[in-house]
Amino acid sequence: MPSPTEISAQLASESERRERLGVPAFAGGFLYFLSAIIVSATLSSAPTVGLLQGLQPALRGEADPAVSPRAVEVKYISHHAFALIAGSTLKSIALVVLTLVLLLLLDATRFRRPQTWAYARPLVLVGGIGLVVVNIVHQIVGSIRAHSFAVGHDFSSHAVEQALTKGAVNVGSQYLDLLAALALTAGMIVVSINAIRVGLLTRWMGVIGIFSGILILLPIGGATLEIVPAFWMLAMGMLYLGRWPNGDPPAWAAGEARPWPSQAERRSEREDGAPSAKGKGKPALASGADVAPPPELPASAKSGSARKRGRKRR
Repeated sequence: MPSPTEISAQLASESERRERLGVPAFAGGFLYFLSAIIVSATLSSAPTVGLLQGLQPALRGEADPAVSPRAVEVKYISHHAFALIAGSTLKSIALVVLTLVLLLLLDATRFRRPQTWAYARPLVLVGGIGLVVVNIVHQIVGSIRAHSFAVGHDFSSHAVEQALTKGAVNVGSQYLDLLAALALTAGMIVVSINAIRVGLLTRWMGVIGIFSGILILLPIGGATLEIVPAFWMLAMGMLYLGRWPNGDPPAWAAGEARPWPSQAERRSEREDGAPSAKGKGKPALASGADVAPPPELPASAKSGSARKRGRKRR
């Protein structure tokens, strides 16, 4: 258990780092989503080669045509290189901010839960920095190769493959991108799960963090699902700035783990605090527990009352 002095020093450090990272985290969410919009909008207008178009040279009897049907794709990428590089740069800036956000959250989590996986920090660092470098280098090198293709004289299928997918640079960057994304995803999942355990993140924020890590590794859905990591960064910016609805989770101010109650514990609390259903909503006199029974009348009085009722009926 850390001493009160250590807790005070840790809280002061966390407060300072949160103040510095709040606005960048908020801006990083916008940049991440903006980069997805720019890249998706640019590539959505790119010419595509259908099955029939791809088979036309073979139908004409040309095994290796001088001009590949996909040559127009490479030329399009060359002409729109600035937009693609700008989108990748914005995404890289957002990834730098995301790495810093995760490192702060991890440090706060490990202070409250020292048994948190020790390799989470290297994974976040290597994955985040690796993705930033590979993302920019791959886009710049790809744009240079596309430009060389567009101004050159070789438009064969081999030249197209070298410009788009093959070649040492393309293959190497693809493998490095996969490894970096895998490392960052694993680190983000570990940080999110442990942050939930100590109470630094609400459950739904932790789940969104896990899903965001998966989307970084498997960028499915285009710009539509890119809003999930962007939203998570925006929410973390609000949390770091102290603008979280209903206040920060208690674990931030306590300097120690404050786990969220489980569903069973919440149900038990509701049952213990609920009033008894027996006699619920009834006034006290209606229960009959404290009301004396009416007095018994003497036998003579009962018979007299019966005779009076009989005379009245006559």
